[in-house]
Amino acid sequence: MTPQEEILQLRKELEQHNYNYYVLNQPTISDYDFDQMMHRLQDLEIFYPQYADPNSPTQRVGSDLNQQFQSVPHKYPMLSLANTYSADEVREFYDRVKSGLEGEDFEICCEMKYDGLSISLTYVDGQLTQAVTRGDGVRGDDVTANVRTIRSIPLKLREGSGYPHEFEIRGEILMPWTSFEALNEEREKNEEPLFANPRNAASGTLKSQKSELVAQRKLDAYLYYLLGENEPPSLFAAPCSVDFSNGCHYENLQEAQKWGFKISDGMKKCKTIDEVLEFIDYWDKERKNLPVATDGIVLKVNSIRQQRHLGYTAKSPRWAIAYKFKAERACTRLNEVTFQVGRTGAVTPVANMNPVQLAGTVVRRASLHNADIIAELDLHIGDMVYVEKGGEIIPKVVGVDKDQRTEGMQRVEFIKTCPECGAPLVRYEGEAAHYCPNDSMCPPQIKGKIEHFVSRKAMNIMTIGPEIVDDFYSRGLIHDIADLYTLTVAQISNNNKDRSISANKALSAIRESVNVPFERVVFAIGIRFVGETTAKLLARHFKSMDALAGATLEQLLEVDMVGQVIAESIIRFFHDEHNLDIVRRLREAGLQMQLSEEAMAGRTDKLAGKSIVISGVFAQHSRDEYKEMIERNGGKNVGSISKKTTFILAGDNMGPSKLEKAEKLGVPIVNEEEFLDMLK
Repeated sequence: MTPQEEILQLRKELEQHNYNYYVLNQPTISDYDFDQMMHRLQDLEIFYPQYADPNSPTQRVGSDLNQQFQSVPHKYPMLSLANTYSADEVREFYDRVKSGLEGEDFEICCEMKYDGLSISLTYVDGQLTQAVTRGDGVRGDDVTANVRTIRSIPLKLREGSGYPHEFEIRGEILMPWTSFEALNEEREKNEEPLFANPRNAASGTLKSQKSELVAQRKLDAYLYYLLGENEPPSLFAAPCSVDFSNGCHYENLQEAQKWGFKISDGMKKCKTIDEVLEFIDYWDKERKNLPVATDGIVLKVNSIRQQRHLGYTAKSPRWAIAYKFKAERACTRLNEVTFQVGRTGAVTPVANMNPVQLAGTVVRRASLHNADIIAELDLHIGDMVYVEKGGEIIPKVVGVDKDQRTEGMQRVEFIKTCPECGAPLVRYEGEAAHYCPNDSMCPPQIKGKIEHFVSRKAMNIMTIGPEIVDDFYSRGLIHDIADLYTLTVAQISNNNKDRSISANKALSAIRESVNVPFERVVFAIGIRFVGETTAKLLARHFKSMDALAGATLEQLLEVDMVGQVIAESIIRFFHDEHNLDIVRRLREAGLQMQLSEEAMAGRTDKLAGKSIVISGVFAQHSRDEYKEMIERNGGKNVGSISKKTTFILAGDNMGPSKLEKAEKLGVPIVNEEEFLDMLK
């Protein structure tokens, strides 16, 4: 077998195994065997680049190169569906369809309304050529590179299955509950903001600038609508198995499943309104067992001819409607309230309950957030509590069934001392949380600070994760962030030759981190309340660690986004001898303690005091480049339009909602050329 033949054979087999695993959920080989085949194909493609193919199974790992998304028009507009929330409104929709079809018999296709990100996929000759988000319904972002990493979306359709020469298929990109919870668990450990729900997580992931990250987060997809034109049969392909003019929606999707698409099993054709309502009632209860988030049922007239007859309003089709479920709630027993200490010392109360199934997962714990929430709920141990997920992924206690409370049950009181080190807790003015102030001796805070220090947005020492930090700390190798720079191979490997390779990798990454710019060092040292953006502003204002450490309250308050709480926290940090010792040792290790000449070069105050919103697609520079220009010239990037917005830097295809809000608030709009003229 020639290399080209082996490459083609491996691609074909891997595509089949992907289909078996991700679409049929019936794997026929082990993960190990699959990985071995994939590695073999990767090696062959490296040695024989002339046989490269963007739709090869090896391309699903994505790239770590930044990419910009281009706005492209939809061939067919992606309209939204009208929503309904009651059985009576569903009946009204059914009656409107019946009236519009003048008594003609019709079927309603009932299917799950998946809570994800709408996507439109275009295939030509059985190959994925483009993937576009919904956008404003007329134009969307081209996210093809990222979509190629989603295993349940075929890059090539199954040979001989009767697909058209060119067509569009629409669906929903989702993050399964298991992937979502793993992602939020990781973000919680890093004390990063949690995604509110799987939809937000899927949307944020798909819009990532690096397709490699998209691949790691294991998105899924369900497809639910076919669009295309009837064409003469090709001499070289199997006859097309769908009719885009007079066929039926349900039957077309069953054919699409044969081509390789993942189609929901939760679909049913109904002939009466009673069958429709039975379907809704069934899934209102059963949806909690699904592996992905759903928020309702979509009802569609099945006949495409009848869909065409019923037509559209300005915003939505008359032949379809979405029924939205109420937020899911469960009642279970509160057994205990425990308290967790985070990296910043914030103490979070957690309700530990009898396990209960809620929105696709078994819930045993729910955040109680802070002392005020506990007091407001008047919680007692043994209470029957109501738990919701709704739009929030972290389950929360929303109420108590006080009728089931019995005498003698113990009221839940917020603790007064740290559960880890025993230090008296403090509550800063204007803060809802209680904090442990013993940040130099409290174990969770020490380990949390080290995990924060090595994280990607800080020092980027990615060879050291939470498990390794815990191992180093428990073995007494590190007691603070500065200890990382005195580690040796012998210490890490414990004189075990088998561990020396990984130890050398860890030390290499630590040594490389001394080149991380000063702005990120300010963020990495872990000053309470100083996030990534604030650290950048502080670094650019004071230009060195010595100047920052010696700043007065008045000088700190001059920095944009630094208020009283942040300023006092910075002063406390640099008045602590332990922290000063850490900074001294980091300086001795070679870390950047002032802005580099390169970072200071070209800085101006031309945009000082200006808050700028960026919107649209640009021709001369990327959005990230414009953000950098704004910051380099003293301006401030903001994400939303308000009365405080100085102006909007607008490219092509600025969102209509932003344009409307800008006009309403009288916010000026500046184009690329005008903006660049400002900076000359």
